[in-house]
Amino acid sequence: MAPVDVDVNDQPPEDASPSGNVEAPVPVPVSWLRRGPGLVLIAGLAFVVVIAGFVAVAAMRYRNQQNQPPRLTGIPASVSSSLADLMALSPLPSKVAPNFTLVDQHGRTTSLASLRGRAVVLEFMDPKCTDICPIVSQEFVNAYHDLGASASHVVFVAVNVNQYHEKVADVAAFSREHQLNTIPSWLFLTGSTAALRTVWHDYGIDVISRGPNADVVHTSSIYFIDPSGRERFLANPVVDHTSSGASFLPTGQITSWGQGIELTAAAIVK
Repeated sequence: MAPVDVDVNDQPPEDASPSGNVEAPVPVPVSWLRRGPGLVLIAGLAFVVVIAGFVAVAAMRYRNQQNQPPRLTGIPASVSSSLADLMALSPLPSKVAPNFTLVDQHGRTTSLASLRGRAVVLEFMDPKCTDICPIVSQEFVNAYHDLGASASHVVFVAVNVNQYHEKVADVAAFSREHQLNTIPSWLFLTGSTAALRTVWHDYGIDVISRGPNADVVHTSSIYFIDPSGRERFLANPVVDHTSSGASFLPTGQITSWGQGIELTAAAIVK
């Protein structure tokens, strides 16, 4: 029998599938192979490091989200969570705000009930204050300007907390000094010590008077009262102090507070 020439190229590959299809191997760049297995190992490690970095960032973001306090229900949608936290803004049970009748900086008798139909932003201030009250005053002025067309629907009101300086001239001087009289709807109300104490009690304002020449220590709260006369929100202004004890607040935070007051007031006008 004559010998048969066999071409080795006709032999089926060892990794051929039963169907006869050949699975193509994943190509490896020749340049990598020439440089040796060390480069392949380094590239693999670099890939692992990149993936680990992405996983770490994702885990950090998840932890940060988990650590954030939940947003209180009832906060106006226009007020961001960070702004609500800055203001310590919280919703109130929507009860009728306690009425009071006092005298404003022009000597006119004014009651809270007479302001129905407009939203009221109510604060408590010391006309001789050199601490937080001037800063809140600036926030009120900013809020008034931020309100724009809605400003005519909002009244900014302060009740005096200084029993040693309860004259109309005292609240009028403070209003001029801090440009609060540039707000057309601004009212700084005062009255007898007995009348003022009743208002403080009704709104949960603690007042400690240390003498006629000292700042009054008092609760600083802002009530947002809707046009129907019901309490809707409460905010708590704060300030920082320098090493010498002088009060201050970064300009950015004063601006943010003004925007927060405006957004909250605008929300209850609608």
